[in-house]
Amino acid sequence: MQPLQWTTIATISATIVFLAAESVSEPDKIVTLPGQPVVSFKQYSGFITIDEKQEKALFYYFVEAETDPASKPLVLWLNGGPGCSSIGAGAFCEHGPFKPSGDILHKNDYSWNKEANVLYLESPAGVGFSYSANESFYTSVNDELTARDNLAFLERWFSEFPEYKDRDFFITGESYGGHYVPQLAQLIVLSNAKINLKGIAIGNPLLEFDTDFNSRAEYFWSHGLISDATYEIFTTVCNYSQIRRQYQIIGSLSPDCSRVNSQYSREVSKFVDTYDITLDVCLSTIQSQSHVLNKMENVGEIDVCIEDETMKYLNREDVQEALHARLVRVDRWTVCSEVIKYNMENLEIPTIPVLGKLIRSGIRVFVYSGDQDSVIPLTGTRTLVNGLAKYLGLNTTVPYRAWFEGKQVAGWTQVYGDILSFATIRGASHEAPFSQPERSLVLFSAFLGGKQLPEVTSFVEKMNK
Repeated sequence: MQPLQWTTIATISATIVFLAAESVSEPDKIVTLPGQPVVSFKQYSGFITIDEKQEKALFYYFVEAETDPASKPLVLWLNGGPGCSSIGAGAFCEHGPFKPSGDILHKNDYSWNKEANVLYLESPAGVGFSYSANESFYTSVNDELTARDNLAFLERWFSEFPEYKDRDFFITGESYGGHYVPQLAQLIVLSNAKINLKGIAIGNPLLEFDTDFNSRAEYFWSHGLISDATYEIFTTVCNYSQIRRQYQIIGSLSPDCSRVNSQYSREVSKFVDTYDITLDVCLSTIQSQSHVLNKMENVGEIDVCIEDETMKYLNREDVQEALHARLVRVDRWTVCSEVIKYNMENLEIPTIPVLGKLIRSGIRVFVYSGDQDSVIPLTGTRTLVNGLAKYLGLNTTVPYRAWFEGKQVAGWTQVYGDILSFATIRGASHEAPFSQPERSLVLFSAFLGGKQLPEVTSFVEKMNK
């Protein structure tokens, strides 16, 4: 018998390791989701217990990359709220592989698993399917607990998926993910966790309470949603951060703030989605819903009722069985938690300093804004990022310029020191991948590869060939 070659031995060893790793996660493997099209990539979902004593378990949904998953990075996605589901919002409404419509799932042509292996986590416990048997946890949830539990989840998830332990790892999210994402990243760095963290990306993030919320008045006014008179009192009598703070802490508004709040609400109207001021709202009657679904047959239309469709889909018993999910201490799955009481004072904890510490640790930071969002407008975010760059002494390496997708301007971008980036996504909402999926995918791909967003010259060169 001929002796085995070293390459053969290495191949056999790698195969054994791969099979052993795969067998650990095999119980969470999804055979197929009800109504889904045939796909070649693998899907997993289930509970990871992070505290046996408290019977606290977080629920996840994981999709491998469409092609060559072994060569692609691992990306964690966290939605905000605080208290909203990354699976319901991120996976099924934004950039997951499927989007529900009636009894079926449609393939998402701009799914982020084209570029990466993507892990969606419902966090903290009490969100979506995630739960704690000790209900007292639900009354005292805060940023520190959330970050700690998320790290505990990751460490245990990696033990079930050891083939991803050394993979390049990125954390992404949006909205209150401006707290969740950098705080988890900082905890990974400070704890010396054996996680190969390379960068974070956050969309329309809450970074600094007063700056972010007070930029709304100018945004409303500049986009014609409020009058000159209302803009004046919105900036002199009572600003939006005061309104928000009084709601959170006192539970009622002062007479001055109540007057300002009523005036701007009347002018904006309840028929405008403040998360995307150009997008139609979801209509409630059966006839109107039918009208919306008929419009969906036209290319380029956005299903503004996708959240309703997701609610129906994830509350089906056959879907929960396929996902290895179950409802614990709740009667139904909801996009945003109806049971946890988050410490809303945490909203006022600025995370800009955390971004600075991450950058100094060598972690790349990418901040992007859908430019149709009036809830956390790009104007405040851009100001905060620019101020951070100045504080850190980072020189501008890519001056403010337009970036392109499909021969059209997709937004604007600026880069500082090749480690801090800011970009807008033209025509995008608070949940940018929902309203501008193709442009968001281009941005996501550039972020993972550490590349600059496309310039017009690249398209001109292609057209001239």
